[in-house]
Amino acid sequence: MLVARLVSGFAIALTATVFGFAASHAEEPKWRHGIAVIGDLKLPADFKQLPYVNPDAPKSGELRLADEGTFDNLNLVIDRGAAAAGLSLAYDTLMKKSEDEVFGTYGLLADAISYPDDVSSATFRLRPEAKWADGQPVTPEDVIFSLEKFKEHSAMYSGYYRHVTGAEKTGDREVTFRFDEKNNRELPSIVGDFPILPKHWWEGQDAQGKQRDVSRTTLEPPLGSGPYKIASLQPGSTIRYELRDDYWGKDLPINRGQNNFRIIGYTYFSDADVEFEAFRAGTIDYRQENSSSRWATRYDFDAVKDGRVTKEALSNPFKATGIMQAMVPNLRRDIFKDARVREALNYAFDFESLNRDLAYNGLKRVDSFFWGTELASSGLPQGRELEILQELKDKIPPQVFTTPYANPIGGDANKVRDNFRTAIGLLKEAGWELKGNRMVNAKTGQPLSFEILLSSASQERSVNPYVASLKKIGIEARIRTVDASQYVNRTRSFDYDVIWAVWAETMNPGNEQAEYWGSRSAERQGSRNYAGIADPAIDALIGKITSAPNRDDQLAAVKALDRVLLANHYVVPLFYSGEAKIAYWNRIARPETLPEYGIGFPESWWSKQANK
Repeated sequence: MLVARLVSGFAIALTATVFGFAASHAEEPKWRHGIAVIGDLKLPADFKQLPYVNPDAPKSGELRLADEGTFDNLNLVIDRGAAAAGLSLAYDTLMKKSEDEVFGTYGLLADAISYPDDVSSATFRLRPEAKWADGQPVTPEDVIFSLEKFKEHSAMYSGYYRHVTGAEKTGDREVTFRFDEKNNRELPSIVGDFPILPKHWWEGQDAQGKQRDVSRTTLEPPLGSGPYKIASLQPGSTIRYELRDDYWGKDLPINRGQNNFRIIGYTYFSDADVEFEAFRAGTIDYRQENSSSRWATRYDFDAVKDGRVTKEALSNPFKATGIMQAMVPNLRRDIFKDARVREALNYAFDFESLNRDLAYNGLKRVDSFFWGTELASSGLPQGRELEILQELKDKIPPQVFTTPYANPIGGDANKVRDNFRTAIGLLKEAGWELKGNRMVNAKTGQPLSFEILLSSASQERSVNPYVASLKKIGIEARIRTVDASQYVNRTRSFDYDVIWAVWAETMNPGNEQAEYWGSRSAERQGSRNYAGIADPAIDALIGKITSAPNRDDQLAAVKALDRVLLANHYVVPLFYSGEAKIAYWNRIARPETLPEYGIGFPESWWSKQANK
């Protein structure tokens, strides 16, 4: 399921697919209160609240959060500019996810969904009480406008919704999405997941009488239908959201016990250490730590010792999330087109030493594009997975069938030396040779050198040892850290040699795989195909995933895709802890029981401060 882009280093891309549809009739559509992936939804149509919320949580207090970088845009439709954190607080979607289920979503703006047996369309019925903050009703025209503008102005949404040919009004409160292929069971789910925009507001004029333009950046607070509105902002520095007393959906069962903070504010920091000091000083209420060394060594201040600050390491968000965090060479650059060069780059990465010296052994090496889940490939392919791969035998690396993928292991001088030797051998096979202390092209004399583009100075600490290792085999790598706006613009236009990227996968991969690895996204600016992969075999495997008739076939196709991606050495896998390391001051509280697959933050948390 695709969700709005916000907080934490990983912007997570999430999907949902429907299996085992009940029979429906075009003449008399069967309306459903939500969508489940496998089996049934956990909650019945008359559920009172989500299982993990506190329905008596007070609506009070202020939640003070931090973000790194800056922002210059409040328009979440477009791919330009740096969008402010928390914009999703102002918008509703047709459906809303429960964090207690892997795939369950329930009606929000829509009270029901219907689709035919062949899944050639999906119809949503809007709630009559759904209204914008200005009191106007949310209409099918708003939904149609939103789909069209997201597809027109966002490369990410354009790719993700490429099988959605359009939407039309099919009733006073009904909107129907049409699909260009049948039996793609993911499509009814994902069309319920993008923010709905107010057509009348975007086609109107601002306070100065200037026509608004959804294709441009703006710092005008947008009109939304969500629980919060923007109360104030200082561009690039702070933004504050205020809970709306007149929010139309505050009493819905899907919202009960949620949206509890009166104010949610974000303060931007350019330095991660300064951001941490602000949390330690008590000016920030909640922090998710992404540095294992900081977690191990710097959370011993007085407020932690006396209980005013709580530390927790939670696996919940990763129970159904596969992570690939990696250094990503840009195959649009000639020097990275040869897989042997890319494989050599992995042999130069000494994870074990980095983990020991910098992270207090708090990290794990990623070895799958679906790391940490049942979707990750392992061993040698068997059964249906092997059958799928054999269909593509002439188009994929032969080691897929003979050698399980494994990252090189370092950590001591002998292992590192052996890895360097292997890397130099691979480079020699690819036409590079050491001359003196430089790796150069044997034919042209061109040195093997490149720039590693980073978005945060905090990443430099992990990349510097890698740069030093590359230098030992004659490769010159340079780190370039830029501000958030420049980083966004350069990555969207593929203007980089190597970047640090993260992909988050749900337990139900689908159409987003084409956005990550598909040929059609390789040259579409703004896509998440950062590596520039354009491979017919991978396209075929993505097709098998999206058209899988059942869960077993889907799992086999996903594992086959994982193997082929790994065997082509498109990335240098990095590391992850597999836990959400959070710390928070005792001014805020969380439900006693967290959702099975998340933290419920900030929706289900609340303030202990007096009402204000």
